[in-house]
Amino acid sequence: MTTTGTTSGARTLPVTDLSLVVLIGASGSGKSTFARRHFKPTEVLSSDFCRGLVADDENDQSASRDAFDVLHHIAGKRLAAGRRTVVDATNVQQDGRRQLIELARKHDVLPVAIVLDVPEEVCAERNAARTDRADMPRRVIQRHIRELRRSLRHLEREGFRKVHVLRGAAEAEQATVVTEKRFNDLTHLTGPFDIIGDIHGCAAELETLLARLGYTDGVHPGGRTAVFVGDLVDRGPDSPGVLRRVMSMVKSGNALCVPGNHENKYGRHLKGRKVQHTHGLAETVAQMEGESDEFRAEVREFIDGLVSHYVLDGGRLVVCHAGLPEKYHGRTSGRVRSHALYGDTTGETDEFGLPVRYPWAEDYRGRAAVVYGHTPVPEATWLNNTICLDTGAVFGGRLTALRWPERELVDVPAERVWYEPAKPLRTEAPGGKDGRPLDLADVHGRRTVETRHAGRITVREENAAAALEVMSRFAIDPRLLPYLPPTMAPTATSAADGYLEHPEEAFAQYAADGVARVVCEEKHMGSRAVALVCRDAEAARARFGVEGPTGSLYTRTGRPFLDDATVSEAVLDRLRAAIGEAGLWDELATDWLLLDTELMPWSLKASGLLRSQYAAVGAAAGAVFPGALAALEAAVARGVDAGGLPARQRERSADAAAFTEAYRRYCWTTDGLDGVGLAPFQILAVQGRSLAALPHDEQLALIDRLVEHDGSGLLRTTRRLYVDTGDPESVAAGTDWWLEMTGRGGEGMVVKPVGALVRDAKGRLVQPGIKCRGREYLRIVYGPEYTRPDNLARLRQRSLGHKRSLAIREYALGLEALDRLADGEPLWRVHEAVFGVLALESEPVDPRL
Repeated sequence: MTTTGTTSGARTLPVTDLSLVVLIGASGSGKSTFARRHFKPTEVLSSDFCRGLVADDENDQSASRDAFDVLHHIAGKRLAAGRRTVVDATNVQQDGRRQLIELARKHDVLPVAIVLDVPEEVCAERNAARTDRADMPRRVIQRHIRELRRSLRHLEREGFRKVHVLRGAAEAEQATVVTEKRFNDLTHLTGPFDIIGDIHGCAAELETLLARLGYTDGVHPGGRTAVFVGDLVDRGPDSPGVLRRVMSMVKSGNALCVPGNHENKYGRHLKGRKVQHTHGLAETVAQMEGESDEFRAEVREFIDGLVSHYVLDGGRLVVCHAGLPEKYHGRTSGRVRSHALYGDTTGETDEFGLPVRYPWAEDYRGRAAVVYGHTPVPEATWLNNTICLDTGAVFGGRLTALRWPERELVDVPAERVWYEPAKPLRTEAPGGKDGRPLDLADVHGRRTVETRHAGRITVREENAAAALEVMSRFAIDPRLLPYLPPTMAPTATSAADGYLEHPEEAFAQYAADGVARVVCEEKHMGSRAVALVCRDAEAARARFGVEGPTGSLYTRTGRPFLDDATVSEAVLDRLRAAIGEAGLWDELATDWLLLDTELMPWSLKASGLLRSQYAAVGAAAGAVFPGALAALEAAVARGVDAGGLPARQRERSADAAAFTEAYRRYCWTTDGLDGVGLAPFQILAVQGRSLAALPHDEQLALIDRLVEHDGSGLLRTTRRLYVDTGDPESVAAGTDWWLEMTGRGGEGMVVKPVGALVRDAKGRLVQPGIKCRGREYLRIVYGPEYTRPDNLARLRQRSLGHKRSLAIREYALGLEALDRLADGEPLWRVHEAVFGVLALESEPVDPRL
């Protein structure tokens, strides 16, 4: 629509929030002043400034070609990022405007023209007042004005969607620019929504579905909004009835609707355009002949007003008819509308003579869930955060709705086959059996992962490469690898005599973070293991897309914990039985559980390391020290002065014996599951929700029930003690408990905030756990002689800052993976966070911490 100027009153110029605004006017017409007054400095790209960039002189006209190359490049980057861009140049020549319109079309944004039609005398006077333009020839201004006047009548035909013409200096100075949202931007509407698939004239099925969804006469008592994905008409028995219901709901504010290709075709028919009465249009035309002229006019107006797609719920949801790649979300162009209505095709036809649809959803990697219809499928299933709701109601299938944000599907069967399909419905949903393909591009190179609890976390390219090597060569099936546990921060270095780590530092740290109550959990003599347990094979197939395994048991780097898959399944069977006996399947309303556990003995995973490294040290110490000590003592008996060497050797012998004893506690013989123990300590997630924020006292109560109902003897209790960090007596009791436990040979404990997911006074995540390892256990880590004063003095210089930072970043990524898993997001989205944890493990840090 062209807006023409008036001679009195302030003008209001609506400008779309995402658009390419082209200022048009002669030199001296006030374009730069207008731009500064009405737009952000970062929105405005000036041709003069770009000349200065390339030639150090804003008035060097010989640099104009390079300057406009720079301007177009920057404008393209801004538009690609979804930023409104204002071009401040004369733009009086059609060739220059054509390039800008093409740029807007390339990025699917609206081109808007604001014309400053200012008299020649005013332009000349302003230029004369500028020292850099005082000598500008009058003929240049005259030429600009002639070209502008010739252009005014043709701007809309050139492609500008809006044209605002300001006539005279006074009108330009008094005008006000108002930002308006795009028609498809409904991000402020958060639902809840009931999104309904292709209806195709099945009015009875629509009424049945609305009733099942809780609507009465088109209104939901809970304030829910219905969203129709189009194809309301054609093929079915009662297109007028469907239109009447949908139009009344939209008019009353109880529904939204996007157009389908069938509405688009019928709308052209109502306008008198020549269209073929095929694919069900003939039935709609015949049914509408019995309706009044007024109703047909209302239908025409309704169809004309439909917007190609909607972006809803803060950008988390996109609804359209035929699907939409992320680059088109919220954009406005003929290309976007065409894709939203018809989708994309490969250019081929199938054996039924129908176009082959391009499988855009298989490559989709967008943040927003895309809900659409158009291509009938036998069952609505998620594929890469997209879902098709056209389940062929008119062909005798079902009419399907998606509750959002619940992601719950509700459907009703068709009353009969109303229209014979040109080809049978597919027997499989798109995307293969699991429908969640992964791609190298999802994890390759430097990446930034957006997390809900810690903002953006960067993964360096070299770390990603190392993680890719591990995951591609050694990890379990990625569909059964939804989470990796974070590394754990050690307690601050202790100054207590003979100790490198001591619980008092852990209690003091949490007190400083504002955590009043902590739980001390016993560290078992094993290794961290994550267990994904499905209720049965069907649940594993339905949720995780695997055939055969009923879950997984893997290490904190994603490797299978046990080489024998049969033994792993036996562990899962025992866990499954205990979960069922404890009643947790029903209580948690889930068909799968993700558990954080410790598997014993340590030698199940670390046998190779123990044999090659720790055992070699211990064996060598045990063999050398007694022989050396006997030789020294014999020499002293003969009168040889050995100084303090015998005493030092006796001390070393004692250290070696202590090392050997500490090492032996972690290794014992197992046969199948005989001798194997599993100590669960947290339920991480279940179907539909993450439990990472569930307080640890509630978590451990669930775990206790699980252990209590284990009839196999596999599961072990995790002993615990609660400590008030502000109470000296409670802190002393916690310290005594740790001393008693480690004095008996225990590994140590992990101190955690009872509240689980906790933030400090500044809003930063608090460490989810601080490990405090026992004095004797640390011999395995630091060597037999680490407790010698000179060694302890050296080891106390250890730096913990990087390790703690790593622990928090991995924790945030782990939380994000659990949230995405619980939300039912596609595998690539879950693995973006999972892979980030594994990649951060490649950062250089002292492995002993």
